[in-house]
Amino acid sequence: MHQTSRFLKITLPALIALVYIHFSCSKEVDYNTPVSSDKTKPDVVSNVKVTNFKGGAFITYSLPKTGNVLYVKASYIINDETGKARETKSSYYSDTITVEGFARKKEYEVKLTAVSRGDVASDIVTVKVNPDTPVYQLVAKTIKMQADFGGVNVQTNNPYKKPVGAILLYKAGSDPKYSIYQQNFSDFSLINFSARGFDTLPKAFATYVTDQWGNNSDTVYQTVNPLFETQLDKSKFFENRLPSDTKIGFGWALSNLWNGATDGTGWHTVQENMPLPITATWGLGISAKLSRFVLYGRAGYEYGHGNPKVFAIWGSNNPSPTDATLPVFAEVGTVLGDWVNMGNYVWPGPPSGAPPTAATAADKAFFNKGMEFTFPFTAPKARFLRLAVSESWSGATFAHAMEITIFGNTN
Repeated sequence: MHQTSRFLKITLPALIALVYIHFSCSKEVDYNTPVSSDKTKPDVVSNVKVTNFKGGAFITYSLPKTGNVLYVKASYIINDETGKARETKSSYYSDTITVEGFARKKEYEVKLTAVSRGDVASDIVTVKVNPDTPVYQLVAKTIKMQADFGGVNVQTNNPYKKPVGAILLYKAGSDPKYSIYQQNFSDFSLINFSARGFDTLPKAFATYVTDQWGNNSDTVYQTVNPLFETQLDKSKFFENRLPSDTKIGFGWALSNLWNGATDGTGWHTVQENMPLPITATWGLGISAKLSRFVLYGRAGYEYGHGNPKVFAIWGSNNPSPTDATLPVFAEVGTVLGDWVNMGNYVWPGPPSGAPPTAATAADKAFFNKGMEFTFPFTAPKARFLRLAVSESWSGATFAHAMEITIFGNTN
């Protein structure tokens, strides 16, 4: 960022001067007018070499010796089945053009032409490329569907970190065909999402992977029995303060976290220089396999004050867990005495992209709807939970939240 700023600072006066000279010494022309009246046909590119990669190829060449070349154009079909074509251009400053988006690992033809400043194309040079297996097909081989709480969980591995989409299809018993139910696009190394809202009867799901050029993998079909999920009964929750828990402040109470109200008073620790993480412990009144929870921050302080930004949930299935001083950070699954880290979470920033201190009205409305987080499917059953806030939105050493709603399998 600093390097870019210095670059602009140095070149901006020179750029202004060049623009001034250009417009003071030439008349205005239409944008679509060719930049040259020279209609000489350029020679073809030569010394063509191909380096293949997954789903594409780098093509290097020597430019024609004629000096009026503006760019080199590559035209090619990326999918023989659909006839979909692409066109890529590379300026005369480069000797390489990238062709990508091919649907299969096979031989394709690429037509190269040099185009002059007068918009005159050279003869075509046909090059054969042999792209390796496209990333979307490799990712599709890792599709995994499994039963999840109230639905199905979909996972794919993308170690190449290229943009792909995992498309989940669903067919109800009365429907003649599958339809898109949920889509997840990412360039992360792991795509992991769940579709919920189903009963526990067998459900017909399918998943395929697509890429940014519209290529689709083969579809994987699977019948899944969603796991039972229900909202945990908040009337059974109870405070279970441990010695390392942070002191409550301002007359608020931990039990406000499950009183059913997202306004008024909630859980609020003392506004002092307290050690991190800011911690609170409570019992669920039942042993349950937890699936997800919704946490509500304090309205009026959206993306600020003591609202949790980075936090963890620790759990214990021990009927009477002993205290443990929790670390600011631990990997999911870390065991500390009677407690296990059941998930690390980051409350996302304003959806508009605005800074937290300048959140829009829509950002604040989104914040106040509460934020849903999921427990890892591998998380063990729990009777007790600990909320451990390692960073608030203001960076202060106190925290507050208004309500928590928890879902899981209580059977």
